[in-house]
Amino acid sequence: MQTNANTPATLTPFHLAFPVDDLAAARHFYGGLMGCPEGRSSAEWIDFDFFGHQIVAHLAPPRAKAHHNEVDGHDVPVPHFGVVLDWDVFHSLAARLRERGVKFVIEPYIRFAGLVGEQATMFFYDPAGNALEFKSFRDRSQLFAK
Repeated sequence: MQTNANTPATLTPFHLAFPVDDLAAARHFYGGLMGCPEGRSSAEWIDFDFFGHQIVAHLAPPRAKAHHNEVDGHDVPVPHFGVVLDWDVFHSLAARLRERGVKFVIEPYIRFAGLVGEQATMFFYDPAGNALEFKSFRDRSQLFAK
């Protein structure tokens, strides 16, 4: 993996805390549907192993609807978070989500086909309205390519 001064040779797990308005729904979505193992929890938050990263669903009041920006002809919700997966893992996850009836904001497709940065991507919301993007590169060296 090519690195720069700001990128370690081995990626370290990120931590992201985000709001949810129903912990049981978050537990079902992230733990059940997404298959993310649960870590510590309390009456107000739940840790999940999000593909090797730590995300924490915190109980909070509902928030305003997401903003959208146009990318490759699609309205991308902002803010959003997700993870870059291996190609086969991405497609297995997309198939599992389809089988379980997840409503996609942006159906899985190949973005920037034939161009620098070509990637598979998909967007959907969790039960609290947090937008998630999962993506994959056949050639991960394209992650930051211009």
